[in-house]
Amino acid sequence: SLAYVIYTSGSTGQPKGVAVEHRQAVSFLTGMQHQFPLSEDDIVMVKTSFSFDASVWQLFWWTLSGASAYLLPPGWEKAPALIVQAIHQEKVTTAHFIPAMLNSFLDQAEMLALGDGTNLKRVFAGGEPLAPRTAARFASVLPQASLIHGYGPTEATVDAAFYVLDPERDRDRLRIPIGKPVPGARLYVLDPHLAVQPSGVAGELYIAGAGVARG
Repeated sequence: SLAYVIYTSGSTGQPKGVAVEHRQAVSFLTGMQHQFPLSEDDIVMVKTSFSFDASVWQLFWWTLSGASAYLLPPGWEKAPALIVQAIHQEKVTTAHFIPAMLNSFLDQAEMLALGDGTNLKRVFAGGEPLAPRTAARFASVLPQASLIHGYGPTEATVDAAFYVLDPERDRDRLRIPIGKPVPGARLYVLDPHLAVQPSGVAGELYIAGAGVARG
């Protein structure tokens, strides 16, 4: 059965409805829980509009583990200082930012010394490319938290791959990888004839598996 429809323009500028069924949403959410297990002590910040697919895990992931959700007041998602305040006061452990907003958040987190005694464990960044300099800055401002780069079109149910940043390993990278597929997803690099490319050879990325949306 259909779970939701989210409209996306992708790279074309022409809106299209992506129809995601319950099995695809559940596969993604259980895959996230398997890869980044929440416990009953976790608190997920819900701050993304439900017009965007990142809202799906913010709204529902916590329910799989007995964790909690904190709904950021409307309008606060545009104010990094208020986000920092909420994360500190509400003991938020898990949050999501697009990389552009992550930079503004880090400005405030550094100014307000959020890294001192925060409960923040994991931050997901996705929706646009993550710059290596942003990742490096995250490690210095919030050394106790993990930064996770998520990649995936709406048609693959939120994210198809994750990459967990490592400050030492990723220090000299020119770009941050998209990582490995979430449980239940498969990624292929293919040539124009849909043959699998050898390791290290450029091609086009194809996504398969349980998360591919209806149609």
